[in-house]
Amino acid sequence: MSELRVVLLGNSWSQRSSVGNFILGTTVFNTEEEPDRCVRVSAMLKEKEIVLINTPDLLHPNIPEDRLRRNVETCERLSDPGPHVFLLVLQPEDFTEEHKLKLCRVLNLFSHRSLDHSLVLISTPREESPGLMETYHQHPPLKEMIRDCHYRFLWQKHLEPAELLTRLGQVVKEHDGKHLNCRSDMEDLMMMRRIHRRRMSGLMMPHSLSEDNL
Repeated sequence: MSELRVVLLGNSWSQRSSVGNFILGTTVFNTEEEPDRCVRVSAMLKEKEIVLINTPDLLHPNIPEDRLRRNVETCERLSDPGPHVFLLVLQPEDFTEEHKLKLCRVLNLFSHRSLDHSLVLISTPREESPGLMETYHQHPPLKEMIRDCHYRFLWQKHLEPAELLTRLGQVVKEHDGKHLNCRSDMEDLMMMRRIHRRRMSGLMMPHSLSEDNL
């Protein structure tokens, strides 16, 4: 694998951008100003091209549905032929049940297999105290998100860039180096929608639908 394509998702643009800069070892994302579109950057690290796609706030509760879908489609295009890993950068004290549900929905728009390609990175809490990290680890929305990602997670505190790149590579190895194919899911969805419209219009009756038709 000569190229590693990673999509950054989460509940804080500043944190996602900081992590992107951390991975590449240089400031490429502005942590202060959040754009209203996906941003793609790439760099060569250890003879491998690392491609990062940073997303706008797709977890905002009031984001219009059409805008959400446009951003997902743009992200798919920027990560063509498909992302290898979704890096979920989560600010623990701000990650709510609503965020978790919205994040799962966003991932599902890419593919129903997105969670299999996801790694949780827990940002360092803004205020630290003894035992606080373990408390956040048991925070229900965060704990459930880690479980849904098959317990792939890292704490950002004391993390080195090389370790994070190694973990990203491990996720890719779990899938034999193959990227997520978002397009096939989208094609399946479009086909099912066409079949549904034909049924509703009376052009295709349910009994005529068979494996041969599909």
